[in-house]
Amino acid sequence: MTEAQASPPDAPRAPSAEPKKRPRVFSGVKPTGTLTLGNYLGALRNWVQGQREVDPIFCVVNDHAITIRIDPEELRRNTREVAAIYLAVGLDPEHCILFVQSDVPEHTGLAWVLNSVTYYGELHRMTQFKDKTAKGKLEGVSAGLLNYPILMAADILLYNTDEVPVGEDQKQHVELCRDVAIRFNGLFGETFVVPKPVIPKVGARIMSLDDPTRKMEKSNPNAGSYILLTDGPDVIKKKLARAVTDSGSEILATPDKPAITNLLTIASALTGKPIPQLQEAYVGKMYGHLKKDLGELVSETLKPIQEKVATYLADPAQLEAILDRGAERARAIAGPTLALAKKRIGLGWKAAAR
Repeated sequence: MTEAQASPPDAPRAPSAEPKKRPRVFSGVKPTGTLTLGNYLGALRNWVQGQREVDPIFCVVNDHAITIRIDPEELRRNTREVAAIYLAVGLDPEHCILFVQSDVPEHTGLAWVLNSVTYYGELHRMTQFKDKTAKGKLEGVSAGLLNYPILMAADILLYNTDEVPVGEDQKQHVELCRDVAIRFNGLFGETFVVPKPVIPKVGARIMSLDDPTRKMEKSNPNAGSYILLTDGPDVIKKKLARAVTDSGSEILATPDKPAITNLLTIASALTGKPIPQLQEAYVGKMYGHLKKDLGELVSETLKPIQEKVATYLADPAQLEAILDRGAERARAIAGPTLALAKKRIGLGWKAAAR
């Protein structure tokens, strides 16, 4: 992408057929726990690196967090921590809009409107919903879990988003968002920009330390399967020392060595060195050497981030001021979008709204 003149991030935009040199990007992370090394390498670092090349909006999507049962104080604490992590890794509120989802009620307002043009069958076919309701276990499953993709669509469509950076596991939700936008536009007139998913090519999928066939996720009940961005050096080194390995002893990234491939992928993402170069450095060495070096590398990478997180959390007034300003800027875009959608569908019923 090339630098170009663009409207300020908080300027409302009407959908347009004009090509955008600086695409608007929306993304967010759910505060259901502390973020992991996988979140950092797969998403956050890419956001930071690209924030001056796009028209970026980043959100702590805490409305999504209540689709499962979570302790209210834990949710409040997690929301603050995720916001602090956003800033600590390098997201700059001078270059992006940064806010908490629940501070912008237009998200849930548009989600209700989009419910009217989203079909039950579409939601029921979503892979994540099917996985969480496997074997017919529907007892205790909230309607919010089924409607999760509609709220995600509202998040995206409110801001006339051009691109949505997502992992493979979320691509299906963005495809549904596209279908809903196209359907709404077809029924009621041009209202929404139809976004496209963008999957990062580097470090996009960091796998679990206990099962390299699964993505590293904070929801894994085994705490040894992931590295949290808040983990201290001793914890990091212990988790990596216990990470599963493959048969044989050669340190190679090959299909039959998914565990070692994962460790080399992490090392490559953190050092910027290509995997073949790393493999050469470990010729004749054991798995333990790679794990030890990786423990040091991850610890050193996360130390300055952790120090900045602590600084932001120690000054809640500063953190809240940044997020409040971001919410104001977000509402300046989201408000007109929701008003237009309501007008199109007939909810703007007063004569002045016609």
